Amino acid sequence: CGKRFSHISNLTRHCHIHTGENPFTYSDCGKSFRESSNLTKHRRIHTGEKPFTCTKCGKGFRQISHHKQHMRTH
Repeated sequence: CGKRFSHISNLTRHCHIHTGENPFTYSDCGKSFRESSNLTKHRRIHTGEKPFTCTKCGKGFRQISHHKQHMRTH
């Protein structure tokens, strides 16, 4: 596609878009992802892990973006 990258890791990740390759697979359910961070987020669904906790009400969140959105409600 002609796109240029300063790091080989970014090029490799970008090439997965063209090849359709999803190299990160969660063995329990077989779901695959292009990026390891998405696998980590998905794994939390199965484990129930909620590492981001509201300091005001104690509610837990799987993703930091959801935690930040919640914090705006206080």
